[in-house]
Amino acid sequence: MLVFNEEAHEARKEELMKKCYECFAENGLSSTGIRTLGKFCGCNPATLYLYFKDLDDLIIQSTEYCMSKVEDEFMGRAPKNVSDLEKFINETPYWTAEEHGKKYRLMYQVYTHPKYREYGKKFFEGVNKRYTEYAKQLSEKIKIPSDTLTSLIFIFVRACVHYALFEDEFYLQEQLRFIKQSIYLNSTT
Repeated sequence: MLVFNEEAHEARKEELMKKCYECFAENGLSSTGIRTLGKFCGCNPATLYLYFKDLDDLIIQSTEYCMSKVEDEFMGRAPKNVSDLEKFINETPYWTAEEHGKKYRLMYQVYTHPKYREYGKKFFEGVNKRYTEYAKQLSEKIKIPSDTLTSLIFIFVRACVHYALFEDEFYLQEQLRFIKQSIYLNSTT
């Protein structure tokens, strides 16, 4: 008798989402079909239908899952105290571009597609809540009011993502300059 192991099923699904998202990021959304995904994952394409109802479901779930992991990794690097702040601000945009640039490009390709926009709105509503909550937690550690910190987090993340997408050094440096000035002003009041 075959026994269904939910934990193993979820672990395999997560592995497939990571691999499929990587394949989409490498090859583009429109040029990647189920056969290409199966080959990239080292499985029969039909196996993917054991985890996802169709290609759209795979795209939606893998985008949300993988970008949530990117977000977790990004926020995991956040400063633990005031002395870590400047290093974090200076290094993170370049790390993000190197590590996740392709993933960000794919995320925008997915979430700006008319077919997936509603999923993008839902995902970013979650991002808004998580970053706001994170600002509250971080506020005490780095001595900046949480409402100010929430705004700075959004500006910083946007600057990092913009840099990852376009490697626009001028835009990045202007945003970082504004963030540093805001931190300075908030730390002297």
